[in-house]
Amino acid sequence: MKEINLKNKVFKQYIHKDEIDCIIEEISKKINQSKIQNPYFLAILDGSFIFASDLIRKIQIPNTQISFVKLTSYEGIESTGTVKELIGLKEDISNRNIIILEDIIDTGNTILEVFKSLEKYNVSSISVATLLMKPDVYNKDIEINFIGKKIPNDFVVGYGMDFNENGRNLPHIYKLKK
Repeated sequence: MKEINLKNKVFKQYIHKDEIDCIIEEISKKINQSKIQNPYFLAILDGSFIFASDLIRKIQIPNTQISFVKLTSYEGIESTGTVKELIGLKEDISNRNIIILEDIIDTGNTILEVFKSLEKYNVSSISVATLLMKPDVYNKDIEINFIGKKIPNDFVVGYGMDFNENGRNLPHIYKLKK
């Protein structure tokens, strides 16, 4: 479908699933070549679940583990500016090399909150991998180590990302039609 309608908003196809596959392949190559030892992937739910699933199957580093935390900062198509932790991390991750997995990074509020939460765990290092990034609105000093694709500040859905909990199941990524 070239266009879809979700909750009376029209979205047009933006990134085809084949391009998404290529992006994930490139991110996995960079992570595999990074020499990160004993990685612990921390996927941010809900949006990153498909990205995390596709990426982790391409990681060839021994002693790799993955877990999930659920955070939210969106209401409708606007960021609330406040990150609310819904489900926290319960595993012992001390002395691990953490790789945070995000579907999309815009302002960086979620990443900042995750970094703050990880301070108490005595981790060895923290890296960030994201499928999409909006550099025009990113306003934090945290380095994003593995960026799949930089996009403008458009609202997108599909491939795990949603509009009011709709559209996560779409295989392509769509952007809001103006």
